[in-house]
Amino acid sequence: MSRTTEPSAPDKKGGEAISPQKIFILGVGNVLLSDEGVGVHVANELMKMDLPSNVTVVEGGTDGFHLLNVITEADRLIVVDAVKGGGAPGSIYRFDINEVRNCPAGFKTSVHQIGILEVIDLSGLIGKTPQTTVIGVEPKSLELGMELSPEIKTKIPRIIELIFEELKKSG
Repeated sequence: MSRTTEPSAPDKKGGEAISPQKIFILGVGNVLLSDEGVGVHVANELMKMDLPSNVTVVEGGTDGFHLLNVITEADRLIVVDAVKGGGAPGSIYRFDINEVRNCPAGFKTSVHQIGILEVIDLSGLIGKTPQTTVIGVEPKSLELGMELSPEIKTKIPRIIELIFEELKKSG
């Protein structure tokens, strides 16, 4: 599920039309495994908000390769996902895609079978790789259940704040 708004009229610079940057916010995760679904929960909250016309929110679930079209269409991508970084449950991580390649082996950027980072890498082979930022949250529970743990649920407003900070930087 995604929320798309109509693009605003392009800006003019020196008589040439400049289209705004296409920004996609991609919430990924498995909502059946409690905190693993944090990205989807954040995407659902963002879909209720009034966002700039060049911003599209996508609830990516665990679609992996099916997200390739979304990724290659974006100029700027903000991914929200559960991330195992070894911190306390609810710890929030923010990193650019290029920083991930230099992370220690114990830092797992996705708990899905096919990680979103592998899909982003593939996007470069078939099209383009957008400027990508990952906002990750250390899960507390990966047990069966559709509710986030209280420690993670209370972090959603802060995650949304961080997303808006990223949108301002892109702006």
